[in-house]
Amino acid sequence: MSPDIKTVETLVEIITREVLLTMIEQEEKHKNPQGATCILEVVDGVKVKTCFDNAGQVISAGAERISSTVGVIPEDKSLAGMIDHTLLKPDATADKIAQLCFEAKKYHFASVCVNPSHVKLCADLLRNSAVKVCTVIGFPLGATSTEVKAFETQNAIDNGATEIDMVANIGALKAGDNEVVARDIREVVRVAHAAGALVKVIIETALLTDEEKTIACLLAKEAGADYVKTSTGFSSGGATVHDIALMRRAVGPKLGVKASGGIHSHEEAEQMIAAGATRIGASAGIKIIQAGTPEVKAPQGSAATAKPY
Repeated sequence: MSPDIKTVETLVEIITREVLLTMIEQEEKHKNPQGATCILEVVDGVKVKTCFDNAGQVISAGAERISSTVGVIPEDKSLAGMIDHTLLKPDATADKIAQLCFEAKKYHFASVCVNPSHVKLCADLLRNSAVKVCTVIGFPLGATSTEVKAFETQNAIDNGATEIDMVANIGALKAGDNEVVARDIREVVRVAHAAGALVKVIIETALLTDEEKTIACLLAKEAGADYVKTSTGFSSGGATVHDIALMRRAVGPKLGVKASGGIHSHEEAEQMIAAGATRIGASAGIKIIQAGTPEVKAPQGSAATAKPY
């Protein structure tokens, strides 16, 4: 029986990726700083090299354009279990946050995603449930210092957060200050992973070129992040199928990709998943999962009526 054409294409893509990486590693092995451990990633014609000292600190990070490779789209999963039920509006009250948590438990969402001041309440309300507590760090601009982001992360974890969605330093990324971006992510990852928490890096795709998006994804991957995420929902645009596909190619098949911002319907969520998303951030989670059962209505006053961040 001849192999499926898609299987063959996937194997070719993986082999091409590994061969190119091996060739570049051979070229680069004599260029590493003394005593440093360096990681190379090559995606869509962009090569990113990040070097760490023995303590795991970023000591250098660079990016350059070369040639292209591709990644692999992951397997599909249960839609509800892929949704971060989100309420990040500045006027969110404790009652609305409690409603969010009730809905998350009822519909078996992956997590609730809230501002840091609501983490403790969510952790109390969701205790002994499978729903995780996710919060945002450096939100929504990503312009706070690395030290502040690390402190925010530790504080959130102390209050019960188990997933951290941090905003990367977008200005540094636009300026080509890759070492600043890498250190910023690495420090949050260090704090979060010490407590067993996941880290999702928001790269704010609406503000970046495709090459900058690729660099941001590779830096996040090399710094140890668990996911890359499209958007805060507070900038000029949200998730697109194009950006999800690009991010999936950049990080390969294993790292998570979160589509967030502007996802209102079941169809839009499925499009993001088909493009490579493994998590969906949305305030319209109930509407999304009930698309196939229109007779069931979201509860009145539900957080699902909030804007898509």
